[in-house]
Amino acid sequence: MTCFPFSDALCALPHPYCPDSVPDGLFDQAMAEISRFHCQQTPDYERWLNANGLAIQDLEQMKDWSLLPPIFANFFKQRLLSSSTGKDALELTSSGTTGEKSRLRYDNRSMTAAQFMVERIFDHYHWNTPDTPCNYLLLSYEPEGRITLGTSYTDQFLCRFAPINRLVYGLRLTGDGHEFDVFGVIAALQSFAEEGLPVRIFGFPAFLWHALERMRDTGVADVQLPARSLVFFGGGWKTQAARQIPKSTLYARIHQQLGIETASCRDGYGAVEHPVPYIECARHHFHVPVYSKAYVRNPADFSVLPYGQKGLLGFVSPYISSSPAHAVVMSDLATLHPGQHCGCGLTSDWFELHGRAGTDTGRSCAMAAAELLGGH
Repeated sequence: MTCFPFSDALCALPHPYCPDSVPDGLFDQAMAEISRFHCQQTPDYERWLNANGLAIQDLEQMKDWSLLPPIFANFFKQRLLSSSTGKDALELTSSGTTGEKSRLRYDNRSMTAAQFMVERIFDHYHWNTPDTPCNYLLLSYEPEGRITLGTSYTDQFLCRFAPINRLVYGLRLTGDGHEFDVFGVIAALQSFAEEGLPVRIFGFPAFLWHALERMRDTGVADVQLPARSLVFFGGGWKTQAARQIPKSTLYARIHQQLGIETASCRDGYGAVEHPVPYIECARHHFHVPVYSKAYVRNPADFSVLPYGQKGLLGFVSPYISSSPAHAVVMSDLATLHPGQHCGCGLTSDWFELHGRAGTDTGRSCAMAAAELLGGH
């Protein structure tokens, strides 16, 4: 059985936003360890390094992990890349009902590492409340059989941090796919307000916005969800930027119509190709936890850009052994900022998103889900 002492130690650090708590050299040792493993256990990975001017022996001295050649996230839509530990591992996909899907394998070690990161971040924000039952509204796909869709898997996992009293799905199974049940969502919000338990709303922001709009259009009165309720988005919006609502507008409407404070409205960034959690702070900035490093790259030549410049968002993290996704570049444009420019008190870097780059045929889970709004 392969052991990853450095990678496991990094991914088990208890303080997700305290760079000073990371032992000297641990991140470098962990990245060298996981990269060396993929050279030995993932077909063609060493050849990929060699083609980019690196040899396996270079890994031991590397300090700048932006030099490790990343894999473009969209490539996982074209080919399943697995190491020896990924052969019989859990397979998750990225897209919804139609379109190209990224396929990623997660062995138990890799999935446990990613989930531990989420647990520590939920602890940091005091969202891990095992003694406080909650009502849940999941604005994601009602599962059918074994869950293989990444966003549904994540939403199910997030329900473990507070006991489930009642759970309602927004994207309901119809026997022929899924359909957004806007009136069922509104009815759930009304009944949750009367029941008095904290409410946790997870999933795609476009669907909550549509429910808020329908409430307003049909004269449904505002509700007051109980204290300690939480809205936590993931999965993004559809591709038409003109249809996307600014977060400040969305959060203000949530506060107005549902009574949840804007500081309790958070967005999460992640992907099946890179599930390390990037969660908004109270000032709504995506801080980078100690388990990874973020880079912004020039789309023309993949060179690393300094703080304040817009480019393609990339990450390195040693958490994954079942696929060579420890260095990836996403299809999202972003700008990286130093932690002290936020003001929330966290010292780790943070990034702002500017939407997807290009207009190719690649589809995200949110893009597929958003088509279910087309009939409304």
